[in-house]
Amino acid sequence: MGQIQISNVFKIFGPKPHNAIELVRRGVSKDDLLNETGHTIGVQDVTLTVEPGQCTVVMGLSGSGKSTLIRHINRLIEPTAGEIIVEGQDILALKGRELEDFRRRMMSMVFQRFGLFPHKTVIDNVAYGLDIKGGSRAEKRANRETARHWIGQVGLTGYEDQFPSQLSGGMQQRVGLARALATDADILLMDEAFSALDPLIRREMQDQLIELQDTLHKTIVFITHDLDEALRLGDTIAIMKDGAIEQIGTGEEILQRPQTEYVRRFVEDVNRGRVLTAGTVKLECAIAKVDATPGEALRQLGEGGLRVTYVVDADGRLVGAVTAASLRRGQRDNVGTVDSLVENVPTATEDMVLEEVLPMTVGEDIPVAVLNDAGELRGILPKDTIIRALAEEAQLTAEAER
Repeated sequence: MGQIQISNVFKIFGPKPHNAIELVRRGVSKDDLLNETGHTIGVQDVTLTVEPGQCTVVMGLSGSGKSTLIRHINRLIEPTAGEIIVEGQDILALKGRELEDFRRRMMSMVFQRFGLFPHKTVIDNVAYGLDIKGGSRAEKRANRETARHWIGQVGLTGYEDQFPSQLSGGMQQRVGLARALATDADILLMDEAFSALDPLIRREMQDQLIELQDTLHKTIVFITHDLDEALRLGDTIAIMKDGAIEQIGTGEEILQRPQTEYVRRFVEDVNRGRVLTAGTVKLECAIAKVDATPGEALRQLGEGGLRVTYVVDADGRLVGAVTAASLRRGQRDNVGTVDSLVENVPTATEDMVLEEVLPMTVGEDIPVAVLNDAGELRGILPKDTIIRALAEEAQLTAEAER
């Protein structure tokens, strides 16, 4: 639920935007358009699909158009041209009450500066989006219970009757998040939601959002100027410059294959160990079933020139690993099957970043096994492979800087 399709959207600020847009389509730059006509490019020919249940991060420096773009999705800003479809509905065709109902039903917004009512308590702030829909006294009481639930979900139980001025900045933003979640909208629009917070509190709020998203699977459009934040939160990242999208992709795709010089410079100082995942750099490995004989497993190892085979059950889930030396001993001692020879092996999931996996290799002779969410073996990560992957990224960055 909650797919957003933005197609060829332009926003030109100025008295005659439809005249200016033709100049933009012919390639006039943002600075030249301003100098020649007094018009400003807000968004330039943006096409972007936000998939249901995913967090799409739109990022860029100040003036890149990212905050202008997000306000098109709920029509706080009207586009000069283009199309915006939300769950199959053309939102540019909505008028008056239809548009109000659409906003209340489909999406909530979390602002940079919290946007709380200073004269309302925490519970009244959180229930506000529910109360404005009207309803009976019984429904209003139910709204309070819903608000109380979400206050608990963001870790503020006990603060229901406090006023915003009595809370820290991080706590105020938790109230804003709870208010957005309380309406049960499919879509969350988050405009620089955490950028006003201190670094430690910001990290805690990112963790909170990740934890909630694992359960709720909301469609989120998250605006930020911080690449580390984008890489932590985004299933997909769109990088903007001068109102246009420079590149769209996963964090790994953008880091490993920047498509423009601007994107390359944008990502050059990122710690790749916090972004590259086990699934990206894993290697193939020798695999034996639990009922294989030591001789059969040794033949597989010999064919691949490897020294360790990984043992899986009938469903492909990891049981352990056996070295070539253990297999030879088992063959000599007439051991029936390899399951009695297996050793424990460190494991990582495909989405774990290399910075998390590298410590698992310390003091281990057997490479880390890489598993999917079902526990099935997908490959291995030797220590030298991790170090080489990080070194290659550092070398690429150094060469680019030269």
